[in-house]
Amino acid sequence: MYEPAQLRTFLAVAQTLSFTQAARRLGVRQSTVSQHVRRLEDATGRQLFARDTHRVDLTVDGEAMLGFARTILEAHERAASFFTGTRLRGRLRFGASEDFVLTRLPEILESFRSDHPEVELELTVELSGTLHQRLAAGRLDLVLAKRRAGDTHGELVWQDALTWIGAPQLRIDPDRPVPLVLFPPPGITRARALEVLEEHGRSWRVACTSTSLSGLIAAARAGLGVMAHSRGLIPPGLAPVPTRAGLPELGDVDFVLLHGRRRGGAQEAADALAAAILAGGDRLIRGVGTIGSISGRDGA
Repeated sequence: MYEPAQLRTFLAVAQTLSFTQAARRLGVRQSTVSQHVRRLEDATGRQLFARDTHRVDLTVDGEAMLGFARTILEAHERAASFFTGTRLRGRLRFGASEDFVLTRLPEILESFRSDHPEVELELTVELSGTLHQRLAAGRLDLVLAKRRAGDTHGELVWQDALTWIGAPQLRIDPDRPVPLVLFPPPGITRARALEVLEEHGRSWRVACTSTSLSGLIAAARAGLGVMAHSRGLIPPGLAPVPTRAGLPELGDVDFVLLHGRRRGGAQEAADALAAAILAGGDRLIRGVGTIGSISGRDGA
């Protein structure tokens, strides 16, 4: 009833919220993406996406289909692996950026290890910029991280808006330097935050620097300052800074998968993990909540 190709297309659109980006990820024409979605909606008898010329959003039925699509595709992959007799082996060095510390990435990795018990999975959690460097040096086989603005390399998992976040009770004084909670270099969000503030002539000061996302979150919750962060990954206890606070917009950020140069078992294992992440990518951003809002100096 539900074709795997159509379900993969549905997940790609659901994760990128873009028919164009989904087509690029899948390596097909946009008309093919539209056709797959239309046929899946015909099969379910429900509208899965609400879309117009400017925006694509999941409907309530689309949200429900996410879980079903993942389950069907995972069962399909397990059956294919069982009956073809292929078992992945080898060492897989996987790097994930600090952004995913508080997400459901462990669930995806746990499922992968269950399906491929003979793969020796090594996980490195680091800044996106550092992961890019290690991949280029041949020290990692697969990386899930942000890419710099203007870069085109990597397989898009999803695109999200960067936003300023901080403690809900924090007040931003427009006449004083913006207190910043930052990753150290070569952090991509750090570079973007400083670049935008400089472009708009807004003074700033570093209130906290940490290589750990948990350290940054603790500092932000304590009200030390604001941090640039993906809107879809805002940690509990922090909230977006409202536009009336006068901070410049940060633009969008791409989260991508990047493959290393190894071949053989490591490459096959990397391909399998990449497929699992793409299939479950929506689990990395959904369900992360925010509370409250941050005020400008006037308390409005």
